Amino acid sequence: MTNSETPVHARQASSGDTAGDNAASPAEFRAAVESMHAASLRPEITLGTIRPPQRPAPYSHAIGLEISREHPAASPLDAEADAFGRLILLHSPDAEEAWEGSMRLVAYIQADMDDAVASDPLLPDVAWQWLGESLEECGAGYTNLGGTVTSTSSVRFGEIGGPPRAYQLEMRASWTADGIDLSSHVEAFAKVLAHVAGLPPEGVAKLGAR
Repeated sequence: MTNSETPVHARQASSGDTAGDNAASPAEFRAAVESMHAASLRPEITLGTIRPPQRPAPYSHAIGLEISREHPAASPLDAEADAFGRLILLHSPDAEEAWEGSMRLVAYIQADMDDAVASDPLLPDVAWQWLGESLEECGAGYTNLGGTVTSTSSVRFGEIGGPPRAYQLEMRASWTADGIDLSSHVEAFAKVLAHVAGLPPEGVAKLGAR
């Protein structure tokens, strides 16, 4: 997490970062923000408040999620690997026609991958399937789901630090939430992050390197 984020265990929105993080914001927006920080996450995933993009909607709030490398269950991951996600809530009290609702969630995930996983041509399809399945499993009602999944490879030359080859997966998605309780949406997003990061199922120890 960056220094601009609040401690994960605070579980509350910081004030002053967005137009909605104050008493003047609509009650339904404040309730939605509170529900995002009330999500139940596996212990390897930390959550904190980050600064949302400027002026995408009358009210906005953003959280950042990442894998904690200090947690025992995360230790099998490559020490140089990285996986993080951002989930942004956009709220328009008048309800945007294109959204078909007033609560729009915008998601972004970036994760380092090993070459064996990244070389699978079906990786983008599988990652997108994880999102749909996770939303269904967590009971997160939604409409208007859309997005992209991109798998990239980079080759380093000359005097540049890092591994000679690096592989990354990026997911960008957005959907409209049914209702104002967004805890299940955050939990679904965290499930996708865990899948992309290669974490084992909850309660299962992973043996060997990823």
